[in-house]
Amino acid sequence: MKKVLVIGYVWPEPNSSAAGTHMMSLLNTFTAQGWDVEFASPAQKTEHMVNLSDFGISSTTIALNCASFDEYVAHYAPDIVMFDRFMMEEQFGWRVDKYCPTALKVLDTEDLQCLRNARHEAHKGNRAFDHSDLHSDIAKREIAAILRCDLSLIISSYEMQLLGDVFKVDSSLLHHLPFMVDLAALPEKTKSFDEREHFMTIGNFRHAPNWDAVLYLQQIWPLIRKQLPHAQLHIYGSYPPPKATALNNPKTGFLIKGWADDAYEVMQSARVCLSPLRFGAGIKGKLLEAMIMQTPSVTTSIGSEGMHNDLPWNGSIENDPQHFADAAVALYQDSVLFAQAQNAGSTLLETHYDKHPLASQLVEKIQSITQQLKAHRESNFTGQMLKHHTMRSTQYMAQWIEAKNK
Repeated sequence: MKKVLVIGYVWPEPNSSAAGTHMMSLLNTFTAQGWDVEFASPAQKTEHMVNLSDFGISSTTIALNCASFDEYVAHYAPDIVMFDRFMMEEQFGWRVDKYCPTALKVLDTEDLQCLRNARHEAHKGNRAFDHSDLHSDIAKREIAAILRCDLSLIISSYEMQLLGDVFKVDSSLLHHLPFMVDLAALPEKTKSFDEREHFMTIGNFRHAPNWDAVLYLQQIWPLIRKQLPHAQLHIYGSYPPPKATALNNPKTGFLIKGWADDAYEVMQSARVCLSPLRFGAGIKGKLLEAMIMQTPSVTTSIGSEGMHNDLPWNGSIENDPQHFADAAVALYQDSVLFAQAQNAGSTLLETHYDKHPLASQLVEKIQSITQQLKAHRESNFTGQMLKHHTMRSTQYMAQWIEAKNK
């Protein structure tokens, strides 16, 4: 029986973020193989974190920059170690190499942090994003972590192409894994066109692209409200800061709702989901939830990136505020357009997000690399070079901090 150790950047919160949902899909995929799974994290526990023991997953708290992890990981002796984002690989990867050298190292990137950061910088500078923006310190760190691992999970088809074309990462080190949806568990029927009302959006307020989208909606919403004077926009999300709640305005129908006890219920109660993302990376959980609940969505090219390839979107993709508003109003008023969007969403789910083939492909990839791990690592000379002691600044910094803390 394989033992899997997952080192989390945060404790999973599937009701707060797409990252939390994706993490739980991965954990459940591992347990479904009959593997022992333990989740460890140095993060503080939160009120919205899932109870992992309900899913047959053990958990423990670990410390940053501390040799206590060495004894812990050596005792647990995992066959597979999965790092949740590159920062966890930087912190713990070299310790895994030292005490569990034969463990398969997997990096769950969630989305490419360097891409999101580069787009954010371009947006703040009010200029178009360019590939030259990717030549940053964070990119060097993230790509180095990918190269040090045996396999990295990449959520977006766009990011797969970017890693190959721009960063020249060998495809043998990458595995495309979008969100996994259990199609058999989808509701047979959701609320009808006439049973739904108003617009909605949802997203963790601590995530910078989500907060920027709320600010952008302040520009777009008056254009919608001008055509639909009685419509409301319901804005849901965990951890709303005071600057967000201050935007609540019942007179204009711009309503900050905050935490949603049931994200799927509020999604299917709305007629249209709005997601005007101006920067970001990966694929967007809220837009997948919209497909699942058969709620048409209007988003930007950033929002839809890597999610539909050549298939029709379940709604509209618009980057101009007026065009965005007009598309939202059209979906809201036209039941035929609404139904067409629903059908497009169902096709996308079946084509790109079916859990069973995606989970099987992941397990097959893990088992294949495990069986030829020595040869796999030897073919990745750059990764071996990055593990060499002269390149291990993260190790020596951690040891310096540990010594300083004594």
